[in-house]
Amino acid sequence: MLRLDGVSAAYRGLKALQGISMEVAKGEIVAVVGANGAGKSTLLKAIAGQVPSEGTISLEGAAIGRLPAHTICRMGIGLVPEGRRLFPRLSVEDNLRLGAYARRGEADRFAPLDLVFSLFPRLQERLPQRAETLSGGEQQMLAIGRALMTKPRLLMLDEPSQGIMPKLVDDILAAIGRIRDLGVTVLLVEQRLVEALGIADRAYVLQTGRIVLSGAAADILADSGVRRAYLGM
Repeated sequence: MLRLDGVSAAYRGLKALQGISMEVAKGEIVAVVGANGAGKSTLLKAIAGQVPSEGTISLEGAAIGRLPAHTICRMGIGLVPEGRRLFPRLSVEDNLRLGAYARRGEADRFAPLDLVFSLFPRLQERLPQRAETLSGGEQQMLAIGRALMTKPRLLMLDEPSQGIMPKLVDDILAAIGRIRDLGVTVLLVEQRLVEALGIADRAYVLQTGRIVLSGAAADILADSGVRRAYLGM
């Protein structure tokens, strides 16, 4: 579904990605792991069209590397950014409906609400509340729900467990598995390495902007030498 060939990118004046080549097949959960500053967030932003990049990025064979972010979103790539980036003073319902803005004009643009409520029932209970009044875990659910309103074929999540109590982390990771089971491919950046590798099919290890290792997620998780060398575990 997604292919990167020799992708490089700079972020805030620093070379964050250097010659990245990777693939994500339809129906997979692929994890990108590595230390802070490895370039993981920049990788997702480059794919989403939020930072300029060199090299080739293609979605199902179509080159997207030089397209604007809103066009890439309409083509089926949804991004849940680090820090959630909600509209804090707007209600839960308004945040969700704004997620469908890129599909304005389509009669069924709000149809994904049923999916969002099935994954995160508490969002339906909190529709009138302002986003800023939600807990960290609930805000993350809302951020994922807003991305699902774009009807993505590929959903990218950047540190979905950040700042969330452990019980809700489990709920969110379980929801990611259900999202994949419903036919959405997932590219996951996650600081909780054991949990990320536990739900992923394959993984790429990023170090100072380069891929230093890739393979089955279970194999990377099981190799203590790899965990010590690259993941600090």
